[in-house]
Amino acid sequence: MVTLQSAKPGQTVRVIKLHGQGPVKRRIMDMGITSGTEIRIRKAAPLGDPIEVTVRGYELSLRKADIDIIEVEG
Repeated sequence: MVTLQSAKPGQTVRVIKLHGQGPVKRRIMDMGITSGTEIRIRKAAPLGDPIEVTVRGYELSLRKADIDIIEVEG
């Protein structure tokens, strides 16, 4: 399984599946990150947490705990 954490700045990936359950998964879905959505990695903090991404035309900062449940391809 390849997660969003393995993506590098400047790369664009497509969400395959969201793993996990409960409020964390619901919050990620509420931000517009669902299956088939394209995510562009803008930049990452020096220690990799958080990362800044572009989703559906707007910028988000995501924590490591959140990006570990997002399976991607590309």
